[in-house]
Amino acid sequence: MKILITGTAGFIGSHLAKKLSEQHHQVVGIDNINDYYDVNLKKDRLSILLNNQINNYQIDLKDSNEVMRVFEIEQPEVVVNLAAQAGVRYSLENPHAYITSNINGFMNILEGCRHYQVNNLIYASSSSVYGANTTKPFATTDNIDHPLSLYAATKKSNELMAHTYSHLYNLPTTGLRFFTVYGPWGRPDMALFKFTKAIINNESIDVYNHGNMMRDFTYVDDIVEAISRLVKRPAKPNKKWSGDNPDPSSSYAPYKVYNIGNNSPVKLMEFVEAIEKRIGKKAYKNYMGLQPGDVPETYANVEDLFKDIQFKPSTNIQDGVNNFVDWYMDYYKINK
Repeated sequence: MKILITGTAGFIGSHLAKKLSEQHHQVVGIDNINDYYDVNLKKDRLSILLNNQINNYQIDLKDSNEVMRVFEIEQPEVVVNLAAQAGVRYSLENPHAYITSNINGFMNILEGCRHYQVNNLIYASSSSVYGANTTKPFATTDNIDHPLSLYAATKKSNELMAHTYSHLYNLPTTGLRFFTVYGPWGRPDMALFKFTKAIINNESIDVYNHGNMMRDFTYVDDIVEAISRLVKRPAKPNKKWSGDNPDPSSSYAPYKVYNIGNNSPVKLMEFVEAIEKRIGKKAYKNYMGLQPGDVPETYANVEDLFKDIQFKPSTNIQDGVNNFVDWYMDYYKINK
């Protein structure tokens, strides 16, 4: 199939492009290669990880004319929208960036899919949408009306926008709520990258909520395996769906939402210990309170994902951390 991926120079997008290309799909990409973090890392994902084999259009999703031009030229059968302004904390500093990228940009993707008869739209949502929910594990049937950050609110908005297009234009849409993705080529603003860099350089790490955090860390290879299976499985209407007792995760329209998480929360301090073990150094820890927009714990229910595609993430935290640290040492040419 011809598959358009947005965010090809990003962490998940670059891994997914590599996997789908290896499966002999024809992959094209969109990425504006912005400077939210190190541009060289993004360029190296394209050149080293993808070996410059993906045709990437360096445009911004907010530019509707350019987005439509790509759809017209490429005529993709499947679209995977991973481009977004990421990060919970940055959304407190620069909220407008999230509306521009995550709302306006996604609107342009929906319009492209509508006008060019795309067979399957898959898009990134986030575990952040669960917000103030305290029932664990988080299930896609849960209410998500209480987001704790603007980032989370934009991701919930994406799900609502997608449903509208599924209803109005019979566009199959699948939303994926990612749970703390990590692994090689990860983002510098994420905990694993920051902790690894600080420990190697004998600098202190900020440990939020005094270490009393739990995260359902999900290895990037597991994420892309799930997406690669869903590429071949467009959302279908749920014939049992009822407006009297509406299931938020499906619809009478071709609409579906999944969690993609490891289904196995890890204590933050165990995560730090896994990094220390691989590096062979102890971290200097600066204990801090819970940060605005953060939730203390995430935990994914992935039963419907497993039922539909017979796969669920399973990489254990030590193996995943080891792979990241090894990549980091190699990429930054650090002597072990």
